[in-house]
Amino acid sequence: MNAYRKKAVGAVLAAVVLAGGATACEDGKGAKKDSGAAAAPSAAAPKPAEVTPASYLEKTKTKSAEITSLRYTMSGTAAGQQISGEASMRLKPSVAMAMKMANPEKPGESVDIRLVDGVMYLGAEGKFLKFDLASADPAAAKQLDQLGSGTQGEKPGDKADDLSAAKDLKKVGEETVDGQKTTHLTGTVTLDELRAHSAAGKPEAKERQEKNLKALEAQGIKSLVMDIWIDENAQTKQFRTRGEGTSGPMDLTVKFLDVNKPVDVAAPPADQVMDLSELARQG
Repeated sequence: MNAYRKKAVGAVLAAVVLAGGATACEDGKGAKKDSGAAAAPSAAAPKPAEVTPASYLEKTKTKSAEITSLRYTMSGTAAGQQISGEASMRLKPSVAMAMKMANPEKPGESVDIRLVDGVMYLGAEGKFLKFDLASADPAAAKQLDQLGSGTQGEKPGDKADDLSAAKDLKKVGEETVDGQKTTHLTGTVTLDELRAHSAAGKPEAKERQEKNLKALEAQGIKSLVMDIWIDENAQTKQFRTRGEGTSGPMDLTVKFLDVNKPVDVAAPPADQVMDLSELARQG
């Protein structure tokens, strides 16, 4: 039971841990004024300066600060396991989440994960385990609580910040994702570069990043190829992370379906819930 609980907590944390710039115009200085004589053909108007990949990421990071709720899907492989799920999450005024993930150990079965008022519920086939994160796993409770902070929470903008550490950052082109026009950027970052990049951030963000980096190192991953698709509202539409590890390749795609729409998460009915602390005392 304890092993199952730890796996579930890890799945939640992995799931939730689971963009800009100005254009310049010239005014044609140096062009001859109209003197009344026949005007010579004017030179073509200068084109606006190209928005740099780094500017796209900066605008996305700024825009991400406005997010109070989001809905997204996850798919791919990590540590030799298939991952597939969908989640709705509220960041403000309090953290709440509802997630369904495919059970990698039981094909065709899904795991229902809910976080309400600091209490986590893990369910399958209409039965739920309940435990209070603050007492069951203080470190997990602290990390999940930080998600509600506007400056520290795990948001699409965090992905843009990670990619901004890439020295080979470049624009792939314009692409359509689920009917939306997006700008596709890509780059490669080593874990050392991500660690150095996070060192300049806030202590809480650095702590969260360090935990993620250690999880990647445990898989034998040394570098990541990151791709981000940014929509016309400067929001992250899709993010893909790839890496080669000793336990197998990692290839995860997170697709953001919508942001800032109401997210209501309710606890399961009481008759479907077993309290983990009660079971521990009985055992």
